[in-house]
Order: sequence, then structure tokens, then C-alpha cells
Amino acid sequence: MTAPAKNSLPATNVFAAVDLGASSGRVMTARIGDGLLDLTEVHRFPNRPVRAGGTLHWDILALYRNALEGLRAAAPLTSVGIDSWAVDYGLLDASGSLLGNPVHYRDSRTDGVMEELRAEIADEELYDLTGLQFLPFNTVYQLVAAARSGALSRAETLLLIPDLLAYWLTGETGAELTNASTTALFDVRSRTWSTALLERLGIPTGLFPALREPGDPAGTMLAETGLPAGLPVTAVASHDTASAVAAVPASGDRFAYISCGTWSLVGVELPAPVLSAASLAANFTNEAGVDGSTRYLRNVMGLWLLQESLRAWGSPELAGAQGLQGLLDAAASLPPFRALVNPDAAEFLPPGDMPARIAAYCRRTGQEEPANEAATVRCILDSLALGHRAAVRQAAALSGRDLEVIHLVGGGSRNALLCQLTADACGLPVIAGPVEATALGNVLVQARAFGVVKDLAEMRDMVARTQHLRRYEPRGDESAWAEASARIGLT
Repeated sequence: MTAPAKNSLPATNVFAAVDLGASSGRVMTARIGDGLLDLTEVHRFPNRPVRAGGTLHWDILALYRNALEGLRAAAPLTSVGIDSWAVDYGLLDASGSLLGNPVHYRDSRTDGVMEELRAEIADEELYDLTGLQFLPFNTVYQLVAAARSGALSRAETLLLIPDLLAYWLTGETGAELTNASTTALFDVRSRTWSTALLERLGIPTGLFPALREPGDPAGTMLAETGLPAGLPVTAVASHDTASAVAAVPASGDRFAYISCGTWSLVGVELPAPVLSAASLAANFTNEAGVDGSTRYLRNVMGLWLLQESLRAWGSPELAGAQGLQGLLDAAASLPPFRALVNPDAAEFLPPGDMPARIAAYCRRTGQEEPANEAATVRCILDSLALGHRAAVRQAAALSGRDLEVIHLVGGGSRNALLCQLTADACGLPVIAGPVEATALGNVLVQARAFGVVKDLAEMRDMVARTQHLRRYEPRGDESAWAEASARIGLT
């Protein structure tokens, strides 16, 4: 596929984003042209993992079915792009058939694998090659576990989640670069698959398809999808954080970003990776971004703590936005720092009774347990703000980047209490929004591929001019935040 020349396109184009998050998915359409950026939600659906045979899986066929339903309901389209969370994948056999549902990154099959591999390959060596932070669910550890179980014996092709859905839409395989960079199997300097590492680990190099850059053609729609045959599918920045960062409404480079949802991805945008010993010690990651940039960031556990707490409480009145807002209002009226947790503590990673685990953490660390649901919410949000503070400060120090503002995008930008606490904790203004930053980055990369917008600066300016944003100024005593950080071992 060759993108049509700008003067051959209609005045307003309609681009579709299939945006898959760890807890929900959506199909969004955007009308873009002549300064217009009008985003519409066409279809939203839950993303519920399934445990079967002792393994936690993604329900990938349900996600694909819902993506198709959303795309079929959309207006006539110029192009389609797909993004999702990172690290997880599907395996195809020689006939192109899927070998089982993709395994969820929170599954226990990788327990202990990271530690074993770190004993074989020095941290310094692996970090110098991949630039990636050490997380137990990284694709490299999933594949080592899969190889040990025999799961790779019939596999011919590995496709990360957005590439798998694009394959079912088009019949063409490929690996989009921003998502590939999250696997710890990617050479951060050459921006290619690391065949030397794959061979050393005994993982077949032939599993990995050719890399695509954001904006490259990914094929055209198959008639069997029920969509117009020949409709272009465009590779976007298919790691959802990469798309979200592309839509940060920033000017210049003196900003930090927090892509806040189930996870908080906290960092800065750089022209090159940071591979220093200090960066390794801080467990910062270097992931590929649009236009050769580096997303220098660290994962903070994010709103997963709140999501799992709401699920554990299971109260119908808390299920809707109004019920949640009542809890947030009650939390805002409570004194700060009564109970704190390190949001990245390992015990908070698996699904389960989050309020009980938070209470147990507080008991173990000599703190008073949160007295009720509102106190638990205040504990979570104070702790997340402290996690944001530590990551922002370290990103600035390790990269040498002076910061003037924080852009907080994604679903967390609707949480006014978290946004204000983040501004207070970091001592910097927070500009919150857009909520749908990932979908906006997705459609704008498509629009650039088709010549509707010219560059990343124009994309970001368009977001700033057309989307609802809210500014939070820092307030309060910085020393109180420093003392609270020390209480949970964050600096």
C-alpha cells in the first residue's frame, strides 16, 4: 500500500483506532482535516482474562470479535490502526493458525525465571544490549518459560498482540517497532531484533517477523472480515504508551509524561537511550518511540491498585462513576500520609484481594491499617503520587533533562485528586488530559502517514488546540512529601 498524496484525499478523513487496554478495549474514530480533530467512541468492551487449566489467558478471540464489531459500525474509513499493552504475544503454526490463547503477563508461569536468567546473563550485559527495565513478565522471560514447557515446538511465527490482530485483518505478518522494543529481545542501539541474544537463549530467530515503523503499511483488509476489501491497515505506535506519548500536548522538550491507567508509565522523551550504571540501578527502561525517539521511563503500578480494590469490594454502588466519585471525595477530605505503601511492591502485582494486601503491608511496616474504603483509596492515591514523584525526579536526574511541566494523560487524568496530589508531590504543574491520548496518538500517526498532518509537532499542537485539558498547580509543603517518600523507601 502506498499512502495517497495529500491533494488526492478528501477534506476530512476518518481514521479508526482499535485501542486495547489491560482492562477494556475500544474502537474510536477520528475525523481529521483542516485543523479538525474530532474523536468519537464507536464501541467499548471489557477485556476480561480467563483462567483455564491453571493458566491465566487473554480472551483474544473476544477482543478480535469486538474489534470487528466496532470497525463494522464505524463510518467509511480511510485507514485502521491497532495498539495494545506490551509484552504478550500469540504463536502461529506453519499453517498460520493460532497455537492457543495468549498467556496473560500476570500469569505465574514466569515466577523465578527472571532471577534464573539474571544468574546466567549479567544485568549490565543485558541492559547494555536491550536498555530494558527488569520486570518479571517481560517477553524474554515468558519465552524462556514457554520453551521449557515445549510450547514453542510447533511455533513458526510470534506476533505481539496488535500484530496478531492486524494479521487476522490482513493476512500479513510483521512486528511494529515500538512494541517490539518492550520485549527485552530488541537491540536498543540498532533498533533491530537481537539475533545474538535469541540464539544464546535457544529461542528460534525465525519466530520474529520483519519490523515495521509507525506509519508503515500493515496490509489491506481481507473480505472475510466483513469490512471493505482493500481498506488500508496502518502500523501505528502499537504499544499503547508509545501512542499516548505521541499525543502528549507538549511544546518543546522540557516535559515529563505520565501515561496513567492500569499502569503509570512515567518518564521523558529523549533523542537517544540512557544506558548508564545509574540508569540500570534505578531500573529505568529505554523503549522506542515515534521518529527514532526513546521513551525513557519506569513502570509504576498505577490505578491497578484502585481497580482491584473496587473489584474486591464488589459493591454495586461503587461500580459506576458516581459511586467512585463519592469515594474520591471522601478520600480527599482525609488527612494525607496516614497509611502508605510502596506501589511497586511485588505483592501488589497479582490479581486478588487488594485491600487485604494493603492492610497486611501496613501491619508489617508498623502503620495503622486504613479504617475503611475511603481511607484505603487515600492510601492508594497518596502512594501513587509518591511513586510518580520518585520516577519523575529520577528521570530528570538520570537523563539530565530540566523539567517545567508534567503531562498526565490517559484515564487517570479524570481523577482530579490524583492529578492534584501528583502536582503537589512533584512540585511541578500537571496538565491533565487528554483522556483518550492513546487513541489520539494512534489516529494521528495514521493521519501523518496519509499526509493529513506533517510531523509530530503538528500532531501535538492539534491535540493541545482541540482537546479538553486541565492544569493543576503544586501546593503545600515539599518537605512533607520528602518525609513521606522516605517512609516507604522512595527517593
